[in-house]
Amino acid sequence: MAGRPGRYSVVQRQQALGLLEQGLAALEVARRLGVDRRAVGRWAKVAGMTFRMGPVGGLLRPAPAVSEGDWTDARGRLTEAGRGVIALRLGEGRSPARIAAELGVHRSSVSRELTRNRVGGVYSVRVAQHRTHANRARPQPRKLDRPEHAALRAEVIQGLNAHWSPQQIQGELALRHPQDESMQISHETIYQALYVQGRGSLRAELAREQALRSGRTHRVPASKLAARPRGKSWVGQATITARPAEATDRAVPGHWEGDLILGAGNRTAAITLVERSTRYTMIARLPARHDATTVTDRLIDMVTALPAHLAKTLTWDQGSELAEHARFTVAAGCNVYFCDPHSPWQRGTNENTNGLIREFFPKGIDFTTVTDERVAEVEALLNTRPRATLGFHTPAAKLNQLLTVAQTS
Repeated sequence: MAGRPGRYSVVQRQQALGLLEQGLAALEVARRLGVDRRAVGRWAKVAGMTFRMGPVGGLLRPAPAVSEGDWTDARGRLTEAGRGVIALRLGEGRSPARIAAELGVHRSSVSRELTRNRVGGVYSVRVAQHRTHANRARPQPRKLDRPEHAALRAEVIQGLNAHWSPQQIQGELALRHPQDESMQISHETIYQALYVQGRGSLRAELAREQALRSGRTHRVPASKLAARPRGKSWVGQATITARPAEATDRAVPGHWEGDLILGAGNRTAAITLVERSTRYTMIARLPARHDATTVTDRLIDMVTALPAHLAKTLTWDQGSELAEHARFTVAAGCNVYFCDPHSPWQRGTNENTNGLIREFFPKGIDFTTVTDERVAEVEALLNTRPRATLGFHTPAAKLNQLLTVAQTS
């Protein structure tokens, strides 16, 4: 046997195809070039040639035009014949873009094929086919189960323990490791690891009982609730329609939304405030009572602790606990605007934030048993959590930017 299969150069392949086109038999071509006759047959097949293998040999007919279906399968993936064309055209010096045009695929498909399957800088059809079959084997180990991604798994577990959602984990990792694909993961993959893969094997490694903030044990679609009809307001001119436009579009910081979250038997409560632009959250306990005077006094303490340019307006629900809003406005220099009746979506940022806070202070809690240190801890967890609406930056970082700009201006 002449030569060793798989050790031939591009030049030998081109010479073989040229001799076959001249009518020489495959055996004669192999003898002249010192290559294996099976290699000649393989090259001719990739090139679309039909020939005799005997001593007479020669082409039975001119090489037919190979259809796109021969180069790609029904799902548009490259076949062995398509990979053979890539190898052949590379030997001819053609660019990936021209090869892609001939194959009828996007040029990125050819570029990826070359990136994945070059060995020592040389594209190999045999290696490409082997890797393709290996990668299509099922079941595949998921990313978080692979030993090489142990660091990524640790980051995901840390995020879940910090009460981050899978989407927040995905966005924060992409922000922190923009060039490292091994440290990035989709939120869907995290959900699969929690709910599907190994019956939620990832949950066993968490430091808390609930894998997600919602506490759900399975995924459910979001509900779609019908809007309640609007009624007349008792707050006079302090309606949300009078609120400045800059508060509505969130372009300017300093506009807040607020409400109470009630404890057991509605006897104790906590004030929650969230800034519309940065999503920065403040919480204050009301362990004794939550009448209008108590709420107003506590609000004055909270808001006057802020720089004046960060306390412009406050949007509140139409609850009697803020009946002394005029006194608050005079003391804090912050105008109050009330939502329409039964329209909580008009302060949707606060509604969403209250849902996050309820994870730590569930309904039925007695705020007299909650310490101010615990309230500060929950504030910190919320304000250092990456938010998708902030490009996966944190509310604390966004607020710090505003304070830094104010100090330097």
